[in-house]
Amino acid sequence: MTNPMPNLLRPSAIIARYTLLEALRNRLIWLLALAALAGIGLSGFLNELALTESREVQAALLAALLRLAGVFLIATFVVTSLVREANDKGLDMLLALPIPRAAYLLGKLAGFGALALLPALLFGALLLFVAPPAQGALWAASLLCELWIVAAFSLLCALSLHQAMPALAAVGGFYLLARSTGALQLLGHGAQGDSTSVSQQVIAAGIDLIAALLPRLDQFTRTDWLLYHSGDPHALLAILAQSAIYIALLTTAALFDLYRKNI
Repeated sequence: MTNPMPNLLRPSAIIARYTLLEALRNRLIWLLALAALAGIGLSGFLNELALTESREVQAALLAALLRLAGVFLIATFVVTSLVREANDKGLDMLLALPIPRAAYLLGKLAGFGALALLPALLFGALLLFVAPPAQGALWAASLLCELWIVAAFSLLCALSLHQAMPALAAVGGFYLLARSTGALQLLGHGAQGDSTSVSQQVIAAGIDLIAALLPRLDQFTRTDWLLYHSGDPHALLAILAQSAIYIALLTTAALFDLYRKNI
């Protein structure tokens, strides 16, 4: 009986390698460097305007700008790469080859995951100038997990929706909702009191349901780690557990969608 693992791992590794090479040839590294320089310049400018706690203001702004830049660039590259490949019939050609479809998807996911290392390492290194090394490393590791989740969801949306704009809109909505579920829960439950109406209770229950289904990205890549040095290994373990669960779920959904396609 032959072992199917080599038949899966070797083509996955090749696809991952060419996915990473595609990103480098598209000069994504230059866009990341430009985003880093823009973040440094803007945070430095606003730092000069701050009357008090200028270092904290600079760290908070720089962290927020770098996180958003990393998410935007990774999501945009994943979606546009897969949509362009589908429009050029490259996906149909790959699926027609005698390799498992799972190898294609896992290779793409591995390539995007390796690509996410670039912004995580670059942006994490920049934050070492405004935060302690341990907190900067925790922030960078959390950003990497956040980018992995975004890449996996972007891959699912690109394979399912087949067009760049709807896929990017879905990724943006998912990210904003996942980042804001904690605040929405506070608003929903804070509005409840002795005179709480049925509609308010239904809204609060709906928010709780959404929060249970989505990853708690508001607990990822937190700025207060850099400002108040409040990060600890327990926070990273919770983030790793969430990342593993949601990446596995998103990969399973993407595999289901890919295997039901007809060539």
